Amino acid sequence: MASHPPLVPRGGKVSSEAAIARPRRNRRSDFAIWWREVDRVLLGLVLTLMAIGAAAVAASSPASARRLSTSAVRLDELHFFYIHLRWQVLGLIAMFGASFLPREMARRVGIVLGAAMLVGLMLVPIAGFTVNGARRWLNLGFSLQPSEFLKPAFAICLAWILSWRARDPELPVIELATGLMGMIAVLLMAQPDFGSAILFGGVWFVMVLMSGISVQRIALAGGAGAACVMLAYFFYENARYRIDSFLGGGTAFDQVDLAQRTLLSGGWTGTGLWLGTRKLGLPEAHTDYIFSVIGEEFGLLMCALIVALYLCVVLRVLLRLLDEEDLFTTLAAAGLVAQLGGQAFINILVNLQLFPSKGMTLPLISYGGSSTIALCLGVGLLLAITRRNPYIRREGFDLKHLGIGK
Repeated sequence: MASHPPLVPRGGKVSSEAAIARPRRNRRSDFAIWWREVDRVLLGLVLTLMAIGAAAVAASSPASARRLSTSAVRLDELHFFYIHLRWQVLGLIAMFGASFLPREMARRVGIVLGAAMLVGLMLVPIAGFTVNGARRWLNLGFSLQPSEFLKPAFAICLAWILSWRARDPELPVIELATGLMGMIAVLLMAQPDFGSAILFGGVWFVMVLMSGISVQRIALAGGAGAACVMLAYFFYENARYRIDSFLGGGTAFDQVDLAQRTLLSGGWTGTGLWLGTRKLGLPEAHTDYIFSVIGEEFGLLMCALIVALYLCVVLRVLLRLLDEEDLFTTLAAAGLVAQLGGQAFINILVNLQLFPSKGMTLPLISYGGSSTIALCLGVGLLLAITRRNPYIRREGFDLKHLGIGK
């Protein structure tokens, strides 16, 4: 049987229009799959928080610019706002890029990132530089705070370790996870960064609790955590200072007391954008205490809306995990949202003078470089891990539907 020559377009080559159309169709198809599988409600909540953050940094930028201006250098009143917009653009690129990753690739990226940032955390005491009395940054031609990028990676690495129990229940996964947590806590407290150590500890506790350990081990972990806080109080000066300042009550000159007064000064509806005056005396108005600036200029109702948005983010992720059967996915998503929600509520409680000062930003809202990109990357990994084919979900892998079960 004679073979026919392959069909070749006129001219002996594929037309440029055909060559271009094929990858465009593929990219369009990839985007359609991503849009169908991604949690659009969660994405909308995150983008809403980032939009509020842009407005909040615009409100707080004049206060910080005036405070940091000198006789030699005078900063533009919207200096931090313009820079924040650039960081947000980079953060959005990181978030959408990570959200396109398959679940397995997201796991690998988290593990590699965690290993790299753990090495970076070890280098901080040796090669890091100091800002406001804390050595937390590395100079790599740009400022990098390893602890910020370690936060989302820690949740994924810990979920990976704890998920080994599904394959072999005899593996000492709790011990390994606890050892990793202890090493990170020591490195953070050496900076000093007691607030981040507490946050990492909270994420560790949530994930270990969800991994299915016994009640006795839960009680032991809780007791060990309380003992660590007591030891930190007696032997760690940074923790003792913060706890004593909180328990002793504030004065008119304490920054936490100033933050609370600023927060409440705007009433329910606020003074209006750029009309606040108390923010001018507030340190770190664009970062740690931006929630107070929001209270003064946009009102307590806006503060309540922000709290509700964070609650919706946490609740949305937990609801999406209700019918999830993969242990790694459940633990990783829970850890990532615990890190985001925990950081938000620590910052809010500090501004309300209900928690010791931690030097922690309000996620997705505060001004920041490393923190903004790291948080957006964490959200992107969360979106990638929780992606789900809605058609498979609708069928639910029902064996009866397939005629296999009874």
